[in-house]
Amino acid sequence: MKKIAVIGVPGGWSSKLLADTVREKTGFSALVDPGTLVMDLSAERVCNAEVDLTEMDAIIVKKVGPYYSPNLLDRLEMLYYLSTRYGIPIFSDPLKIIRMLDRLACTVTLRAGAIPMPDTVITEDVDEAVATVERFASAIFKPLYTSKARGMRVVTANGSTEAEVRAFKDEGNPVMYIQRMISHADGFQDLGVAFLGGEYLATYARAGNADSWNTTTRSGGKYRAHEPGAEVIALAQKAQDLFGLDFTCVDVVVTDQGPQVFEVSAFGGFRGLLDANGIDAAGLYVDYVLRRIGA
Repeated sequence: MKKIAVIGVPGGWSSKLLADTVREKTGFSALVDPGTLVMDLSAERVCNAEVDLTEMDAIIVKKVGPYYSPNLLDRLEMLYYLSTRYGIPIFSDPLKIIRMLDRLACTVTLRAGAIPMPDTVITEDVDEAVATVERFASAIFKPLYTSKARGMRVVTANGSTEAEVRAFKDEGNPVMYIQRMISHADGFQDLGVAFLGGEYLATYARAGNADSWNTTTRSGGKYRAHEPGAEVIALAQKAQDLFGLDFTCVDVVVTDQGPQVFEVSAFGGFRGLLDANGIDAAGLYVDYVLRRIGA
């Protein structure tokens, strides 16, 4: 019996699904809240009250916290210690995830890899941010650590632009990530293009509604099956290749100028694949891990 721990959020739908799937396929499972971990470097252990991670055959990282924040980087460093000191296979590699939690780090990697993205400006200067909004006409201000559009703010060029910019900065965003608000060429929807082990798996769409500017399910968006063109798949493949994750989804939007990438997910999404495509991504992921560790 292989002992595989899942790093995730207790009570979280995807974390529980993954842990349950590991149990079904191996007879063992541990869903570990990373916030409960203790790293004792003298004893060379990383554990909590229930599980000693140094005894695992593999670890799957589904979530390292309910919300993105810089604190998650430290939790990933604990997992990195396990992978280097004990050689425990971790899916995905903690160092690769670290490069993706910060929106700016992810964007820098994508643009350095010549991946087309919506026009983006990063600045700490309020005057430059206001000038950017005036140039874009309408922009989305995005926190560097966020998911499902939490903390994002739409700012338009009008008499209150500077006040809106200062309000965003005062909310704890000294570095302002500003992206041009773009029009969707194929309706108000974004695409989640999923990959397992670097191979294309499937695509789902998140279709928005008239009540929100974004398409996240948190704001009422709905998952739908989608068959993308070859250009979308090729772009998403190129984007995910830059990071080398074991399971991920690439957020793509189709514009009048062609497909563009918003981001590559550090953890990927199970719900969209299941609801839209009927694909059991958790089962496929666990089978992939078992093959990789020779089970």
